[in-house]
Amino acid sequence: MSKFIAAARRLVVREEGATMVEYGLMVALIAVVCVTAVTLVGTNLRTMFTSIAGSI
Repeated sequence: MSKFIAAARRLVVREEGATMVEYGLMVALIAVVCVTAVTLVGTNLRTMFTSIAGSI
């Protein structure tokens, strides 16, 4: 059990683990922003093309 605790402490103290988590969070946030932007642009384009097609 003491080996497990020692390994856990090494992971907490090491900086590499923290930066990996930070990069993962940044990638997830960027993905959410991209999906939201594409959804909004798609909805706005559909509305615009529908109004253009309706006026022809």
